[in-house]
Amino acid sequence: MHRPQPSYSAPTRFFHWAIFILLLIEFPIAWTMPDVRRDTLPHGLIAWHIFFGTLILAAMLLRVLWRASRRAPPELPMPKWQAVAAKFTHGLLYLGFIVLPLLGWMNASSRGWDVKLLGLIALPALSPSGSSWGHEMGDVHQAVAIGLLVLIGLHVLATAYHEVVLRDGTMRRILVSWRR
Repeated sequence: MHRPQPSYSAPTRFFHWAIFILLLIEFPIAWTMPDVRRDTLPHGLIAWHIFFGTLILAAMLLRVLWRASRRAPPELPMPKWQAVAAKFTHGLLYLGFIVLPLLGWMNASSRGWDVKLLGLIALPALSPSGSSWGHEMGDVHQAVAIGLLVLIGLHVLATAYHEVVLRDGTMRRILVSWRR
């Protein structure tokens, strides 16, 4: 058994798990909402999808700002290829959680839909209403979402490997601690 490793800060853990919970809500909505067609209006599940998408974007931007202003705990000892793969995967996850909502926002803007943060704060259009490239961003949004799910799966599998096989404390670093 390895000695305990330094944990991530409370705000870092909060952002990690808040975004995780938001994704647990967002992805089922995305896969069960009706197909978006030319005359589709942003009601029901589509409105909820936009709501949670903007919330994920806001949380992710705050997470990036927090991360840029704070150092992460020291890396765990691991082979160089694993450290490179972890950095690369985390970078793609961060990028994906920003790009994915922006693509959806572009698509919504091209349909003339209002995009609001928390359903209250109007956000500017990211593409002109009726723009063909804005409509195409809907397809790109869907492809990026699938890629992001694959990355999330790799992230979870790598964490499980570190926790179950290597027993190096990786998971405990991001878990909420009830003890001081």
